Amino acid sequence: MVGVFIRWTWMRAVLHNGWWLVTSVYLVVDAGLSAAQLVLIGSVQSVFALVCEVPAGVFADTISRKWSLVISQLLMGTAMLTTGLVTSFPLLLATQVLWGISWTFASGSDVAWITDELDQPDRITAVLARAARAQLTGAATGLIALGSLAWATRRDVTIVVAGVAMMSLAVYIALRFREERFVPIRTARWSGSWTTFRRGLTLVRRNREIMLIFAATFLVNGASDAARRMTQKQLLDLGWPSEPDPIIWFTGLGVVGLLVGALTLRVLGKRIDGDHARTDYAWAAVSGVVSMAMLALARDPVVGAIAVVLVSGIATPLTRVISTIWVNARTTADVRATTHSFLAQLEYLGETVCGVGIAAIARLSSLPVALAACAALFLATALLMRRPADRRVVGTRADL
Repeated sequence: MVGVFIRWTWMRAVLHNGWWLVTSVYLVVDAGLSAAQLVLIGSVQSVFALVCEVPAGVFADTISRKWSLVISQLLMGTAMLTTGLVTSFPLLLATQVLWGISWTFASGSDVAWITDELDQPDRITAVLARAARAQLTGAATGLIALGSLAWATRRDVTIVVAGVAMMSLAVYIALRFREERFVPIRTARWSGSWTTFRRGLTLVRRNREIMLIFAATFLVNGASDAARRMTQKQLLDLGWPSEPDPIIWFTGLGVVGLLVGALTLRVLGKRIDGDHARTDYAWAAVSGVVSMAMLALARDPVVGAIAVVLVSGIATPLTRVISTIWVNARTTADVRATTHSFLAQLEYLGETVCGVGIAAIARLSSLPVALAACAALFLATALLMRRPADRRVVGTRADL
């Protein structure tokens, strides 16, 4: 079961990250989108995902985690495929909205499925950390494979191929994922869904440690998503090499960042859910401050590239893994996917609120100033996580 989950995680990362590498260049070079439009796409996408996230999580907790993942793969592949067929801003906005909605059916469902089907609390942290490393190594593989394909053929062709392959993973889930411990609601589904939602909401409101990670997630995700969407444009403005094709250089940069991320998780994996998790989260946010400041002040692409590796190799992967494990350890089986959906909602809300503000800064001021605003959000996250812990809250299931 763990092997099946890890292989699927790796394959999805190959296609998702390779596709995004090619798409990020496609949006700038082929579609000609501005920095404000790039961030605006992320914000609008997040609004739709925000609305759909909790209903999708409740669906997973009441109907099926497995079939929620199947739906996710089909929608995701469709969004990826159609992105390569259009270049106008309104149509690209529509494909990215569908892409965001597709993730709402996967966020939380995957962690809930493996946690409850495995049913070994002493192993799940190690499994999730291993899955996070598989995501990073799969992402590096995807950058190389799809980046090379885009260089050898065309960017739009590669985007379509990745979309078709992503849709095929729905078949893998349908055939290989077992769902034996999960008990779906077969009668009174509307009232059952409402009960599941209320239970999840009550659990979150009563646990201050979950509320803390929710607040940190709002800030750090708003910063990292906006920065991710502006990185390529900033590097190109700094004189990023155009020969050979920029996709080759972005592929190499992405691979380095992912390998650094895999090494970071390898070194810190054993302490992610321990007493050091809070401190590690704060230091990861500090690395985001440094990287965004470097990128904003950079005068040549080499310094900019180092900054990108720092944020993609430390800040983003470490904060994401810690938040997932943090929440997973403090929830219960009956509302696990719903609680993770609440976490994802905070991610989307951060992307939306912070993204709109940073897009406005980029439009009214300049791209370096917008990147400095991302650094400020990372700094706020670090300060929040360095506050003394509330000793009245004990993160155990008994206390929930």
